[in-house]
Amino acid sequence: MKVQERKPVRRNPGVDSADVASAKAGRPGKNARATVAGGGMVRLLIVDRYLLRQFLQTFLICFCSLTGLYIVIDGMGNLDEFVTYARDHDGLLKVMGEYYGYRSLSFFDSMSALLCLIAAMFTLTWIQRHNELTALEAAGIPKARIIRPVIGASLIICLLAVVNRELMIPSVREHLSHNAQDLGGSSGQPARPRYDNETQILLGGPGSQMFADQQRISRPDFYLPQGLDRYGPRILAESAYYQKPQDSRPGGYLFRRLEQPKGLDREASLSLGKRPVLLTPRDYPWLKPGECFVVSNVSFEHLESAGTGRQLMSTPELIRDLQNQSLDFGAGERLAIHARLIQPLLDMTLLFLGLPLVLSRTNRNVFLAIGLCLGLVTAFMLVVIGCKYLGSTYWLEPALAAWMPLMIFIPCAVALAGPLRE
Repeated sequence: MKVQERKPVRRNPGVDSADVASAKAGRPGKNARATVAGGGMVRLLIVDRYLLRQFLQTFLICFCSLTGLYIVIDGMGNLDEFVTYARDHDGLLKVMGEYYGYRSLSFFDSMSALLCLIAAMFTLTWIQRHNELTALEAAGIPKARIIRPVIGASLIICLLAVVNRELMIPSVREHLSHNAQDLGGSSGQPARPRYDNETQILLGGPGSQMFADQQRISRPDFYLPQGLDRYGPRILAESAYYQKPQDSRPGGYLFRRLEQPKGLDREASLSLGKRPVLLTPRDYPWLKPGECFVVSNVSFEHLESAGTGRQLMSTPELIRDLQNQSLDFGAGERLAIHARLIQPLLDMTLLFLGLPLVLSRTNRNVFLAIGLCLGLVTAFMLVVIGCKYLGSTYWLEPALAAWMPLMIFIPCAVALAGPLRE
């Protein structure tokens, strides 16, 4: 009896059983690990690239659609202002492009967390609808590994939002602080009186107009406190220009063409304690006749916004202003600083609240996922706004009011995270 020899099984020289098992588990095999170690490159699986592409496409489509809708609605409502301003400038398209280009930064800051949640829920619902999630789980890949690229992409967008909020928006806030009715800051806006708490001078006046392009106050009317009212209780002039501190000169407001008090430019300067506050040409040669200078650490931006421009400031600037003795920052400003610090955590918490709602559902309807997303965001924002209101009205401490949404929603996210651990 003749025994046939068994031929050896030919195998692909680049694939072995360890790589196959590792692929089923959703991680690179030993050959991939060798490539990582040798070449310094991180390899993504095909499913990772597929989910990332789907997530980014959804995010960009939603962002461009909502931004375009905002531009169409706002642009049509302010078209007359754009046409009038464009006559003396570089054309309508350039004016509107520049205006809404800056506005898109602010729009991204306010909508990035919501768009991340929509993109993540749509992506996962899409692979559920086409049974791709079932196939991946059948291959032995856990859900936590499947959604890892979605979480990673959301974290990157969250970090981009922080960079946008802390660097990009503060650098262009002079463009964002003016609406379509005040393009270029050349239109006069009513001044909002504000106290300098260090000198007790009331800055501004009921009939004053502010021009941001020149940092000028038209018809300034400053009220002087006791100790500075030797020549009169008010300083009235044709114009006042804000000047930043430079060299040995302090920051403050330069009054030109003084009207009241009469003859102030020939009088001696006045001080509070050892600090000169009301400077006159008699003691300071860089002042001309008919001028005076009021020293103040309240800048033109603070006087123009009257506390409403903190959304356009970076966190270090908010902290520095909190230490400025001339500014009376109340609960709202302190709350804004804490809210700025925890905003990235809130964005990621919202994402982890929404992912379990998709992964635990048996219904694969995309529109139902969007409805759940909107309902979740509505409840989330109501709690955040409610806590901010309680903090700004001193029902709660500002720090506690800012951190309370995290105290409420992080335990909820942990309790709902069961499907992510399957």
